[in-house]
Amino acid sequence: MANSDSLGQFYLDSIGYGRVAYIKATALNTTGNGTTTGVTIPFLSGGLTNAGAAVGSGSVVLRRVTIQNPTGSMASANISITTSKDGNISNAVVANVVLSGITGAGTYQDLNIAVPYNTNTAVTGFTTQALFVNVTTATGNGNTADIVVFGDVVSF
Repeated sequence: MANSDSLGQFYLDSIGYGRVAYIKATALNTTGNGTTTGVTIPFLSGGLTNAGAAVGSGSVVLRRVTIQNPTGSMASANISITTSKDGNISNAVVANVVLSGITGAGTYQDLNIAVPYNTNTAVTGFTTQALFVNVTTATGNGNTADIVVFGDVVSF
């Protein structure tokens, strides 16, 4: 469960839009689903409350996913981001996308949020405690980048 009583948590449940999940310097050079790639993006540095049902669990409204701060080109990578480790595309937060904008240091790419998360569905702690990166086409090199998820915290 995230700790809402510290300034380090930014009080996102009361001030809104901010960074809700983050992974630093991750490589996308191994193909596979979230289980095999090992790329997990935890929510709120500790997860969302799971109350055993959507009601009472913590939740976030997703607004944007940004790939940023690359060490080199990742333009050949094709990824998706899901709420499940198995890579099931029906659980996609970001559908398959080629990172063609990540051509070197100083570049970034915003990724589109997929239906239903781009319209009216929040991600709850009952559904998942983290997001998982699935790599369809690997970068073929050891370059890394940060993956940042922005949104609104509904509750912790």
